[in-house]
Amino acid sequence: MQTIEVMATWDSEVCVWTATSEDMTGLALEAATLDALAERLRTVIPELLELNGQSGGYPVPFRLHGERLEMTRAA
Repeated sequence: MQTIEVMATWDSEVCVWTATSEDMTGLALEAATLDALAERLRTVIPELLELNGQSGGYPVPFRLHGERLEMTRAA
């Protein structure tokens, strides 16, 4: 199986990371930390694969990309 690419973006308004993937239909998760998001992905990805008719107990690699834009002001 090919590696599933997951993009995590920081939502500063609600202080959560949001994960989506063009490789995984229906994937949309939120968590307070990237580690928590990765843990949730380990559970949800197999569930989504099964819902999409792809089960079998084989290893499923995924890559989590994090992106966080911050702002500051010059002195």
